[in-house]
Amino acid sequence: MVLPLRLIPRAAAAAAARLPVSASCAPRPVLRRAPLLLPLAMAAAYSAVSTVDRRLLFRQLFEKESSTYTYLLADVADPDKPAVLIDPVDRTVDRDLNLIKELGLKLVYAMNTHVHADHVTGTGLIKVRATPGHTAGCVTYVTGDTDGQPSPRMAFTGDALIIRACGRTDFQGGSSDQLYQSVHSQIFTLPKDTLLYPAHDTKVSTVKEEIAYNARLSKDKEAFKSIMENLNLPYPKMMDVAVPANLVCGIQDPPPKI
Repeated sequence: MVLPLRLIPRAAAAAAARLPVSASCAPRPVLRRAPLLLPLAMAAAYSAVSTVDRRLLFRQLFEKESSTYTYLLADVADPDKPAVLIDPVDRTVDRDLNLIKELGLKLVYAMNTHVHADHVTGTGLIKVRATPGHTAGCVTYVTGDTDGQPSPRMAFTGDALIIRACGRTDFQGGSSDQLYQSVHSQIFTLPKDTLLYPAHDTKVSTVKEEIAYNARLSKDKEAFKSIMENLNLPYPKMMDVAVPANLVCGIQDPPPKI
């Protein structure tokens, strides 16, 4: 299923990034040279420095307080070196923009997998799969899903699928029944070697691993629903700030302390 992307306002993004914003996201050829590597001193801040294809620049970036992953993808074969950020966090926007500048990239889009309740967002054609259940508006972004795209395939699952687990379903229109259906029909149907990158906690898995070992989603639907109904999780501490802010793409000044 291909859906239109929900993007941060172009003018606000350009002002925040102080970078020109492209009017087009048409697919382009990707990477002819190896991406730059970060200095060793910066390795901790840039969690997993990873290049999955010589035609693709890819970074997995970590925000400690909300245990959130932001993903940077860029096409540096194109003269403009267009880049996208998936699930940016307001606290680390400056870090991400500095990295984009250091690598000589041009930020064209920032995208969210869902309206986050635990942090405020800093936010070709890309395949988007609707994966509601954690929240009513969750999506999964998929790359490498057609011929000619960089490999391996990657899926950015947000909170719909967290490695060996999944996001809660007790707020923002969540539904355990819907989440189970979403994951099994939209994520577990991807090729088994597809790399899965979640929004939180752990770095990477594969479709094959999660089908076999996910402690919740490998169960049948009724067992899964029973697990989700008995999690008894606390109210997210950032929810009353993060959800309203993220509904306007994080364009506000949140309080300094929560």
